[in-house]
Amino acid sequence: MSVLTQRDLNRATLARQFLLEREDCTALDAVSHLAGLQAQAPQEPFTGLWSRVRAFTPADLDNLVTGRHVVRTHLMRRTVHLVTATDALAWRARHDAMLRQRVLSTYRSELAGIDLDELSTAGRAMMADDQPRTMGELVGALRDRWPTPPSRVLGELLVAALIPMAQLPPRGQWKRTAGVRNLPLSTWLHQPVPQLTADPDDPTGQQLVLRYLAAYGPATTADIRAWSGLAGLPAAVKALRGDLITYLDERGRLLLDLPDAPRPHADTPAPVRFLPAFDNAILGYQDRSRIIDDPHLGLSVAGQRAVLVDGRVAATWTTGDRRLTISPLRTLTRAEGRELEAEGQNLATFLDQGIDTIQIAEAA
Repeated sequence: MSVLTQRDLNRATLARQFLLEREDCTALDAVSHLAGLQAQAPQEPFTGLWSRVRAFTPADLDNLVTGRHVVRTHLMRRTVHLVTATDALAWRARHDAMLRQRVLSTYRSELAGIDLDELSTAGRAMMADDQPRTMGELVGALRDRWPTPPSRVLGELLVAALIPMAQLPPRGQWKRTAGVRNLPLSTWLHQPVPQLTADPDDPTGQQLVLRYLAAYGPATTADIRAWSGLAGLPAAVKALRGDLITYLDERGRLLLDLPDAPRPHADTPAPVRFLPAFDNAILGYQDRSRIIDDPHLGLSVAGQRAVLVDGRVAATWTTGDRRLTISPLRTLTRAEGRELEAEGQNLATFLDQGIDTIQIAEAA
């Protein structure tokens, strides 16, 4: 069985994440291909798409959000993702059990004794008037019946697990600051959320595996689990094995992949790319060593924005006081510094924040 090096995996990831070269596609096609963008920080997906899609403009994403073609909703890993409406509807039921379990395991003592079905029924009845509500408003309307759990805990259970919700614009629009207003996904999209089928081969899980590998592969089942939050999708992987090819990584772990997916040569040049906070190109794996060194793993989890140099996380970046500040994590060559500054200037123009200085700090 062929062995793929870390650099092989890096170049495959960059190609499938549209980070090796920007794609001539629509923003909707990019969101679909990437199987969503992590979006708990509402402005970050704009930078993520700018780094991936040629000629992307913020209005492209704004129009998708207001036109209900993409939605903000809790999905993979119980985090807020920006996904296509089609994927939100198709995938939500497959994530239901995981969403419930993650909330319950986080707040086990606070939610002890809560009848989830009763709470879900009451919450859905409250939202049946088609009126958007904040989490606090929804909890307040149910507080008489469930007086004990803390408001935040009861609210997370309702909006992140029990009721499939969409977070409505203007939250998530370009340069708009707005709190979260929730509406049931089926109401916002004018379509019911399909129920999960009882097929033991897990057809929805199979779709998730195929979509994941298209955007993140080659990858292990542990990587699939880390991205989705689901338990490895064993039935789906088993059903698909005849359609997949396999490799080993340098540590002998089995990698799954699609036969016709791009796997560029390890020596393929990789341009500088600025990533937003919580980008799934980093967070979408259990083993992130293909793109980030172990000493820096905490940066992405903490929400720091990363810069890829030669395909790996080599710096972080911030904006403020009319300045784009780039903080290298290693010593850069002169050529890398020039490329970093040039792409930083492109980013500053896109962000349109009046940035007039690109500052590259000393390496950490």
